[in-house]
Amino acid sequence: MIRVGLTGGIGSGKSTVSALLEEHGAVIVDYDLLAREVVEPGEPALDAIAERFGDEVLTPAGELNRPALGAVVFADDAARKDLEAITHPAIRQRAESVERQAGPDAVVVHDNPLLIEMGAAAHCDAVLVVDVPSEVQIARLVGARGMEEADARARIAAQASREERLTHADHVIDNSGSLDQLRDAVDAIWREITRT
Repeated sequence: MIRVGLTGGIGSGKSTVSALLEEHGAVIVDYDLLAREVVEPGEPALDAIAERFGDEVLTPAGELNRPALGAVVFADDAARKDLEAITHPAIRQRAESVERQAGPDAVVVHDNPLLIEMGAAAHCDAVLVVDVPSEVQIARLVGARGMEEADARARIAAQASREERLTHADHVIDNSGSLDQLRDAVDAIWREITRT
């Protein structure tokens, strides 16, 4: 098994790179998906979040009110760390389960925006960082996702810095060009990782 860590700041295009790697046959462990699964109604993590942050972070139907929780944790580092202490162990457990099911010959890509913050880079055979300048991230978040600029900046600031991610990178994928350029870069890295 080859374990690949894939990360990049919000709005960097990491999900596009993940999809391109999946086209090559990689098994994708999507941490954004796992993060949603572990906070579904009935999951212990959701109960712990409600206990820590109060019922105002739940909808009337008992689901996680993401905007309400986001407003708290992206404005308060201590609150964000409390949330991570609840969710990260549950996410790690699910990721390990997906990896076990992949089989010994698989290339398993841990598509994780918090790869560095969770200390998971150390467990990977290769770390890929999708990189764009922060102003490109902000433009994408405001233009494509409809975020307010201040919210976009807060979310970028809540993640590992660009410099910190790059210090962990075995491969840097510049995603400030065209989709064809991105595809060529991913193809080259796939060949290097799998030696094909």
